Formats: sequence, C-alpha cells, structure tokens
Amino acid sequence: MDAASHEDWPIRRLAQVSAVSAAHFARSFKEAFGVPPHRYLLTRRIERAAALLRDTDLPIAEVAFQTGWKSLGTFGRIFRDITGENPGSLRAREQSVPHERKHVPECVIRAADRPDLKIAVSEKRREKAVGRMGLQSKEVI
Repeated sequence: MDAASHEDWPIRRLAQVSAVSAAHFARSFKEAFGVPPHRYLLTRRIERAAALLRDTDLPIAEVAFQTGWKSLGTFGRIFRDITGENPGSLRAREQSVPHERKHVPECVIRAADRPDLKIAVSEKRREKAVGRMGLQSKEVI
C-alpha cells in the first residue's frame, strides 16, 4: 500500500495478497497499525499529495490523479478536512517559506507531516457541524 498508494486497495485484495480472510485481515491490520486499512491508505495519499504540492509545480488536478483520486472535488474536500487547508493554500504557504528540507530524509519529513486520522473524516466533519450548530442555536427553556 505504501509503494502504490495511488492504486485501489479494497480489503478483499489486501486479504488475498496476505492469504487470509478479509475479516481477519481488517482486524489484524487495525491491531497492528492502530487504524483501519482505508484510513491508513488515506493518510498515505494525503502525505504524498502534500509532498507533491510542496515540492513540484504540477497542477493540483495532476497531483490529485497521481495520488489516486478520481475526482478533483473529492480530493479537495478530503484534503481540506484532514489538513485544515485547501491544496492551493498549502502549496502557497509551503513554497513561500524557504525550507532546508533537502537535507532531511523524505521518511522523516513524511512522519513529521503525517495527518492524524484517529477518527474517520466523516466523523470529523460531523463534529465540526455539531460544533457550529451548537454555537448558532440558543435553547429556550
């Protein structure tokens, strides 16, 4: 999954490669890595996208497609949900500040910039919505 995060990795495929059942694979993966396979893959795709945005001048659409997204809109929405900023903003911010990253191994940079996906993206979105609704509504007793 790390070497080909741009590919689709359904549980059945992963289980087949591992020669175990899909349920056993999913349980074992979460036990080993602390997150389900889908979230792990999502983290790797976002890491790779952030690196491409930071280190290349590829168009954002090309970055999205190279990192496994089929839809530019979905890429932008999920990227923003996870990182807190849209791809263009991240690129502008990262490229405006000179970095000494060329002297740091890529694996260290990825580990430092790795998004924290302890909860699902949809749950993060739901928590934000509840927070906004809580601030806007006033309960009358």
